[in-house]
Amino acid sequence: MTRYKIGELARMTGLTVRTIRFYSDQGIIPPSARTHSGYRTYDVEALAKLKLVRTLRELGVDLPTAQRVLTREVTVTEVARVHADAIDAQMRTLRLRRAVLRAVAKGGEMELMNELARMTDEERQRILDDFFEDVFGPYELDPGFESHMRSVRIELPDDPSTEQLEAWVELAKLVQDNDFRASIKRMSARHEQMRADGENMGAPSQGQMDAFTNSVQEARAALDAGIAPDSPQAREIVDRVNAKWAEAFGVPNDEHLREKLFLHQDFADPRAERYWVLIAKINGWPPVPDTSAERAWLRAAGQPLA
Repeated sequence: MTRYKIGELARMTGLTVRTIRFYSDQGIIPPSARTHSGYRTYDVEALAKLKLVRTLRELGVDLPTAQRVLTREVTVTEVARVHADAIDAQMRTLRLRRAVLRAVAKGGEMELMNELARMTDEERQRILDDFFEDVFGPYELDPGFESHMRSVRIELPDDPSTEQLEAWVELAKLVQDNDFRASIKRMSARHEQMRADGENMGAPSQGQMDAFTNSVQEARAALDAGIAPDSPQAREIVDRVNAKWAEAFGVPNDEHLREKLFLHQDFADPRAERYWVLIAKINGWPPVPDTSAERAWLRAAGQPLA
């Protein structure tokens, strides 16, 4: 039967003599026999066990667990599954740390970034639910509208990108900002009043959506052409935009439209759009177009629904 001395095992396994001697002293790889001079020798089975222990250790398995594999208390499959899960968890943690550090490197607040990033899904959602309760709770809103808003979930992945983490931090700041909350409360109060007056406060009609799309397209064309919002050309653009809104609301393009637009002005806070831009980015949804530049141009040109 083939016998190997410790030096030979070291050459065959890549382990040091000291490590093999330690495994032998701990009873993990006991010697198969000893020479007349007292030197330890090992057989082929010991060599195979030593290679297995080396592989397990290289994969991060601790020595007591490796010994349990050798004594067949647990199988390699079981150990592999447990350690793969542990590595997955470590990788998620490392990716999260990487996202935090990259965000901080771009100028983010380290403590805030880290605190918000490490929140559980439930803790993140609690921030949003608290916002909803504050800005919607006291008001009688359209049930479909309120249900839709409250159904939104924060789904930050376990390994968020830097952009997703930055979006979550920005959203958390936004929904906790007192000025933004006051603005949404004004929207809710206006919503409640208009609903009490018989207005349909459910989802916007297709005509209203088309009018908004047209507004953005007109403003984008004006921006691309370098048209100043206080110019005669801008006035013509606003007239065209208003004509579309008059058609969408079903009112004449005169003081009736101006009255209608005035009623809807409270809903024109651009931060409300930013809210949806951030939600989409965090959750990995298709991107919501950011029309803030177009809306700003329209506001400067005197179009109140911007």
